Amino acid sequence: MAEQRDYFEEVYEVVRLVPRGRVTTYGTIARYLSLRAGARMVGWAMNGCHNRPDVPAHRVVNSVGVLSGKHFFGEPNVMQRLLENEGVRIENDKVVDFKTVFWDPNVELEL
Repeated sequence: MAEQRDYFEEVYEVVRLVPRGRVTTYGTIARYLSLRAGARMVGWAMNGCHNRPDVPAHRVVNSVGVLSGKHFFGEPNVMQRLLENEGVRIENDKVVDFKTVFWDPNVELEL
């Protein structure tokens, strides 16, 4: 019998690699991990890690830099505050200079 992949743990491993002050997207992680369910699967994983302080879920945003997962942080401004503490500027729930702070494991990890 083939070993079953633990997709959530694979997602968490990638998210742990996102450097402070940088962000990545659900879809980018999905492409890196070749997940069939794509960005949705990464979103489910992020929704399930709210009690995992070792996973910097605040660094994962949607494809245009919007803090789409902010409601999973308990309070509406927690995700923004965490990113701003790392030097990421946020305006109207969106990352400012998104392309500048975007982190792509497909490029950065060169695997």
